[in-house]
Formats: sequence, C-alpha cells, structure tokens
Amino acid sequence: MIDALPNAHQPLILIVDDEVNNLQVLRHILQDDYRLVFAKSGAKALELVAKEKPGLILLDVMMPEMSGHEVCRILKSQPQTRAIPSIFVTALSDINDEKTGFDLGAVDYITKPVSPPIVRARVKNHLSLVRVEELLETRPV
Repeated sequence: MIDALPNAHQPLILIVDDEVNNLQVLRHILQDDYRLVFAKSGAKALELVAKEKPGLILLDVMMPEMSGHEVCRILKSQPQTRAIPSIFVTALSDINDEKTGFDLGAVDYITKPVSPPIVRARVKNHLSLVRVEELLETRPV
C-alpha cells in the first residue's frame, strides 16, 4: 500500500514492521514529507523493494519468518539494492544488537519507542547523504 501524496517528487520510504501500531506511528511521523509504502513481513519488503525502488528503508529487526537482519543481508548482497540505505527501527537496544545491524550494512539504528524528532532528523539526513552521493556520481572527475 502506498500513501497518495500530491508531490510525486518526494522520496519514497519503505517502512517494514510486523506490528500495525508501529507502522501507524511511523506513518504519522513521516506522511507529511514523504511518500510511504508499507510491508508487514520481510518477504513483502523484498517484493516491494524490487517493485517500488524506495530511497530509504525503515526496518524492524524482530519479525516472524524473516528477520530484519535477514532482509538487510539479502538487500546488501544484491547490486541493484545494495545502495538503498536501511535504518533499523527496533526495541533491541543492546550495543551488540546495534553492532550487528551496522555490520550487516545498516546506516543507522533507532530504538523503540521512537522519538518523532529523531526519526525525522535521521531520515532527512540519510536521504540528504544519498542525494550528495548521487550528485558526486554525476560529476566528471
């Protein structure tokens, strides 16, 4: 499901969480500034990434059947999805959990319950970094 927003130029964010309440919280925080697409499972997330080409993924870690770690591992192993930044949004707050997320290729880690200003700032920052990288790739060396 994609939220219909008037500006098609807004970045598309995929939000992945098996808990509907968590999806609703993130939707409320981000819906005014971004186009959003949602997945309640890792398998659906992979399907949507291939179809929708999001600019950023907010990814829960603890999900049934396929964890966020597994989703991230798959995304980072494929050339067409490797560059999509993933931010883990999870209740896991141990330093080793964060290290695992970063080792898998995540660009950031946000713990639940989320703080709306932190979510907005980190999403904005990582999307800005993507734009800078894209600009640098188009400039002749």
